[in-house]
Amino acid sequence: MTDLLPLIKKVLFVPIHPAGYPFIGIFAVVSLLLAMVWAPFGFVGLVLTLWCVYFFRNPLRYTPVREGLIISPGDGIVSLIQDVPLPPELDDVKAQSGQVTGDALLDAATTTRVSVFLNVFDVHVNRSPADGEVRKVVYHPGKFLSADLDKASIENERSTVLLKMKDYPSSIVFVQIAGFVARRIINKSVAGQQMRAGDIYGLIRFGSRVDIYLPPGVAPLVSVGQRMVGGESVIADVHAKEQPRIAECRNPAA
Repeated sequence: MTDLLPLIKKVLFVPIHPAGYPFIGIFAVVSLLLAMVWAPFGFVGLVLTLWCVYFFRNPLRYTPVREGLIISPGDGIVSLIQDVPLPPELDDVKAQSGQVTGDALLDAATTTRVSVFLNVFDVHVNRSPADGEVRKVVYHPGKFLSADLDKASIENERSTVLLKMKDYPSSIVFVQIAGFVARRIINKSVAGQQMRAGDIYGLIRFGSRVDIYLPPGVAPLVSVGQRMVGGESVIADVHAKEQPRIAECRNPAA
């Protein structure tokens, strides 16, 4: 029994993101009212309340601090890795025909996008993937397609951050994308803000996705299917020279 106490404490007694308190309160009140009507209803409400607490958890994270690392902004599974143009909401800052901005990401026609899909059981707190200065924050209304679809990157409701990396001649872009269940994106970052890798900047309520656009020539150090831990897992290293990694499942289910 004593061996289980650390696990129980880790699962149940974790910090809660402030955005979750109103929902936890509502779930708790509804559960109490349901229990007054019929005890089994109250039990169902209690389970949902505990799930709500679990959903809004904000566990401690230990972020690698070596210069040049790009960290996953969210928990979840790497669902897509593609070479694509930047989101259209950044067209006004991208290099136009015959022009050069001096920023490697904005001057490139395409760049590598790593997509991390969050299910309803993942931590939904979002963290900055690198040190730098926020240059632009754009909210874009849109659809609520399933977040694991490729077209969700440009058709779904989303919030986009352009961050100029510290001591590196390129920006990165990271995007919170609403999904079929997610209906609310919280993004507290503002233009001119200084960020450190691992700093909490937002949250997406219920199933969703985060995209990160890497600087040109920077290969992802992750593969589709791998699990990311927001604020801890290294997605890329701007100083690395290796080729993109390929992973394969070595222990498939029977």
